[in-house]
Amino acid sequence: MVHIDDPQTQKANLGYIRTAMKAPILERDYEKDLAMRWKHDNDERALHELIASYTRLVVSVAAKFKNYGLPMGDLIQEGNVGLMQAAARFEPERDLRFSTYASWWIRSAIQDYVLRNWSIVRTGTTSAQKTLFFNYRRLRAMIEGRDEIEGLNDNHREEIAEKLNVRVKDVESMEQRLSGGDSSLNARISGDSEDEWQNMLADDDRLNPEEVVIGMKDSEARSKWLNQALGELTDREQRIIRERHLTYDGVTLEKLGEALGVSKERVRQLEQRAMGKLKTYFSKNLNDREDMISSS
Repeated sequence: MVHIDDPQTQKANLGYIRTAMKAPILERDYEKDLAMRWKHDNDERALHELIASYTRLVVSVAAKFKNYGLPMGDLIQEGNVGLMQAAARFEPERDLRFSTYASWWIRSAIQDYVLRNWSIVRTGTTSAQKTLFFNYRRLRAMIEGRDEIEGLNDNHREEIAEKLNVRVKDVESMEQRLSGGDSSLNARISGDSEDEWQNMLADDDRLNPEEVVIGMKDSEARSKWLNQALGELTDREQRIIRERHLTYDGVTLEKLGEALGVSKERVRQLEQRAMGKLKTYFSKNLNDREDMISSS
């Protein structure tokens, strides 16, 4: 599944890459200063300079994955996500260059993107499968060049399995997946048939009407019990629980502390006390799932 960028996109990617490569390389002390300003002072200008200086690293790592047939621009974009994750987690107090730390995050983000998009069939989910996916073709090419052959035999598969610390069965499975391409679900089952492959697939994800009703009833019951449990809390405890656990993007302890006029540690203590109250309430009043449904 190969993707070819249109000329305009290729031109934009090339311009971005040239800009990234012109960014100045940071001295160790200045790099640490930028990281400290971002971490401790939330200095966004320092973050921007730090990130801009290492987009060249993103481009370098992304280039190593260009043979998987995915857009170079998308690979770079995913690498930038990894770079931002590295900046958010980097601890400048440690004696470690940011580039060394960021390389792992960049590579991981790009690898995840490749695995999600290289095929409509998930190729690997475990750490061992990811290692196999990204190293199989390299090892196969090495073996074929060394032994002057085309294709692998059982001994070669065992060699790959041993080198990557995976099962021979995993190597065989990966070999089959990488040797075949994706097929369209709209393809006909046979040349003289009007039926498509997608018509033969069972819809296991769609709930039947009975399951939909049960799900709605369960949801209503859970909401009722939660509201009753929250009534056992003080107004301040309710606010903490709602903003920390019942919103899509939970508020931090620090921001809640500022809003309530208390320290971050005090918010933590109030949160733990409130959670304890909720746990006690549910243990006393909710015996089993049938009780919850029958009371709704």
